[in-house]
Amino acid sequence: MKYTLGKEERLKSRKLIERLYEEKNSVKVFPLRMIFLQTKHTSDFPAQVGVSVSKRNFKLAVDRNRIKRLMRESYRLQKEIVYDNLDKPYVFMISYLGKQECTYDEMFLKMEKLLKRFVEETKNITNDEI
Repeated sequence: MKYTLGKEERLKSRKLIERLYEEKNSVKVFPLRMIFLQTKHTSDFPAQVGVSVSKRNFKLAVDRNRIKRLMRESYRLQKEIVYDNLDKPYVFMISYLGKQECTYDEMFLKMEKLLKRFVEETKNITNDEI
């Protein structure tokens, strides 16, 4: 697997983002929250991801952009956790809820926990449907 996060893997569709926030299936590992939706999308990848940081908590764009970079990087290096366990296409948005910046090491560990919790949640949902 290539450890890239290209254009095809990023969530850009406004319609999908709106549907994502309307349905609100989520998992949380503070300071991260993932809202996810099982749906078809335009990409060949099993998942499309977007990241967001609240302007209310981080006034300066420099701080928001740094946190988003950390989130994308930690996701990029660990996305095989999700890709190996998905059989249907998903879109998800990862939001940063904290009020203080965290270090890269903390972000990496929290992202790992979040992705594992997401995989567990999706397995529970598919088991409930069967």
